[in-house]
Amino acid sequence: MLRKSWQLNVKCTCWLQLQRRYVHGNVVETLRSRNFVQAVTSETISEQVKSPVAVYCGVDPTASSLHLGNMVTLMGLLHFHLAGHQVLPLVGNATGAIGDPSGRSTERVALEQDVLAKNIAGIELQLKRFFERGTAYAQSRIPDLDPNVLRPVRVLHNADWYQGLGVLQFLGSVGRHVRIGAMMARDSVKSRLQSPQGISFTEFSYQLLQAYDFWYLYHHHGCRIQLGGSDQWGNITAGTDLIRRLPGPQSTSAGDQDSQSIGEAFGLTIPLLTTASGEKFGKSAGNAVWLDETRTSPFDIYQFFVKTSDADVERFLKMFTLLSLPKIAQVVKDHSQAPHHFLAQKLLAAEVTQLIHGQAGLNQALCATEVLFGNRKSLESQQFTSQDFANAFLGDHRLVSIPRSHVLGKPISEIAVLLGSCKSKSEATRLARSGGLYWNNQPIADSKWVPSIESGDFIGENTIGIVRTGKTNYRLLQIL
Repeated sequence: MLRKSWQLNVKCTCWLQLQRRYVHGNVVETLRSRNFVQAVTSETISEQVKSPVAVYCGVDPTASSLHLGNMVTLMGLLHFHLAGHQVLPLVGNATGAIGDPSGRSTERVALEQDVLAKNIAGIELQLKRFFERGTAYAQSRIPDLDPNVLRPVRVLHNADWYQGLGVLQFLGSVGRHVRIGAMMARDSVKSRLQSPQGISFTEFSYQLLQAYDFWYLYHHHGCRIQLGGSDQWGNITAGTDLIRRLPGPQSTSAGDQDSQSIGEAFGLTIPLLTTASGEKFGKSAGNAVWLDETRTSPFDIYQFFVKTSDADVERFLKMFTLLSLPKIAQVVKDHSQAPHHFLAQKLLAAEVTQLIHGQAGLNQALCATEVLFGNRKSLESQQFTSQDFANAFLGDHRLVSIPRSHVLGKPISEIAVLLGSCKSKSEATRLARSGGLYWNNQPIADSKWVPSIESGDFIGENTIGIVRTGKTNYRLLQIL
């Protein structure tokens, strides 16, 4: 008994410390201050989070990677995690086979089992990595944050509670507590009914499954809050309604929550982000921006955010970083005085890249950015290593490795041909004369000029040279 009391006191002390260190001491108010809250099922949610609660957000494995649109709700979940609550990211490996009609004008194409399995594995890995890197990032942004007192993130799969649950049992227990009128009134259903394609019974029943997910998590994991995008409002309220109507299990296994004692269930929705111009957030030239570095590189993530408009940058700094609000206000003020320097955009890009890909990913992005858009002075000031360049352009055809003996002592015209920058030395000579040949982003007028290590003409620990022809044709020489 004494041991349990001691453990309880330790947990309470840790909780109070987290609340004192957190931005507002109340995670819902923190989310409000950062423009995360679209709607809540009850305003009393702010009172409930004054003590630890469990909260979940689901992701269906419709692709092998999460994208920036998913990151909006994940940031909300990260705030709950850092405030000391129990977060339960849910992989919808059961519901993913059905498809959520919310926000869609057509039905999703059914996934093959091998594709679904690959997607599930990819999403689960990314969820774990997001919270690991997010916590590491938070340590440098939230003073005195101790990750050892945070509750471990538990990634769950909803197929675990649908296995062995037959259609008749599901309809007999869940179906009788759900009213068709309420299901038909959901925006996701109404919009599809009015479309030429209509809606299948499969997608129509999706809200029952998401409602049951919340009901199950409420009774078996003590989960009282579901987080989702604003298009999920109907599915979320279907869950809170089912929790009120359908009693919990008569008996629970060891570790399950008392089904009658944890109180009201809540929903909180986050606005679906659009840019100030009305475009859907998270798209680049019409394509999704992925969190998987093999599909969207750290450099491309950085470039996506560095192109943020002045009208959006303050809002995105609040939502996608853990910088304090006074810090954000100061950065925006400084940016307004010299907008051509893009101070706010560069800070946003660096913060988000580090959050998603860690410090190593940020180093890659900054290195590639300086190579492609910087000048000789900025390249030298960053003091990138040879490995930084190799990592930044891993798998990129523009990085060419050549033995030392084939390069040193050769004029830039020959090096340009070796790298594939020019087809011939005469082409390199013409480019040099017209001001179109560059070495480490400095124009070279003499095609016979020979770069040397002794003269400090190479960067990256004297192993890297960058040849540019024209405005955008780059080659990186790596001396072996």
